[in-house]
Amino acid sequence: MQFPRALESVLQTLERMRDETPHRPCASRRALEILNRFPSSSEIEAVESAALSSPNLMGHENTCPSKEHKIDKLAQINERVSACVKCPNLANSRTQTVFGVGNPDADLMFVGEAPGADEDAQGEPFVGRAGQLLTKIIKAMGFGRGEVYIANILKCRPDTPGSSYGNRPPTPTEMQTCRPYLMEQIDIIQPKVIVALGAVAVEGLLGTRAPMRELRGRWDSFNGTPLMVTYHPAYLLRNQAPSEKRKVWEDMMQVLDRLEKPISDKQRNYFL
Repeated sequence: MQFPRALESVLQTLERMRDETPHRPCASRRALEILNRFPSSSEIEAVESAALSSPNLMGHENTCPSKEHKIDKLAQINERVSACVKCPNLANSRTQTVFGVGNPDADLMFVGEAPGADEDAQGEPFVGRAGQLLTKIIKAMGFGRGEVYIANILKCRPDTPGSSYGNRPPTPTEMQTCRPYLMEQIDIIQPKVIVALGAVAVEGLLGTRAPMRELRGRWDSFNGTPLMVTYHPAYLLRNQAPSEKRKVWEDMMQVLDRLEKPISDKQRNYFL
């Protein structure tokens, strides 16, 4: 913004020449019209001040997308997921794809491994017995299920040839094929904390393979977002030991602390 100030200085000099010298400076009407188009330094300073308080005046867009914009972007990805046939065996055996559910502005995001039979039937992640336990955990943390976001590494139920019952873990190839959809979801939602539920979710997100006893309860980072690893709710259904349930709850209290949420005495003493 130095040029307008220099121009104003020139104009002031010309005015002094007009008032103090016997020969007045000359300028064409065209030149005067051009010079008058430039704002004064005081006007420039006013614009600069307004720009500092409202960056949009300088043409900068708000870097924080609106909730409506996030909903639209997620819907566009969901359309692509619904039509995806990159894994022919999964596309042929699924009832429907299972995209994700929850608040697109969520601070907290849970990531599991893949839909089961109940999820395949209803089109929503974590609605079976394991999902009911996850909902219980979320409520104990002080959130409603609709306040967080829940998704899986895979958007299709892994096929179980010859049997309609039971589930199998996704293969590395299936996870790698489906992973970009989850990456887009995370990029749009921008959660403050991600919780990886089980070893398969950890492998899908971080590419790490290790026993859960070595992984759970510690912080990792996913593209700069804090990531807490804990047991999958299905594990707690198989293993009812209070000590295992307590481990998951201790992990969730770490999450609450990272989110800077107050933890009550009732929560500290809570067992699943």
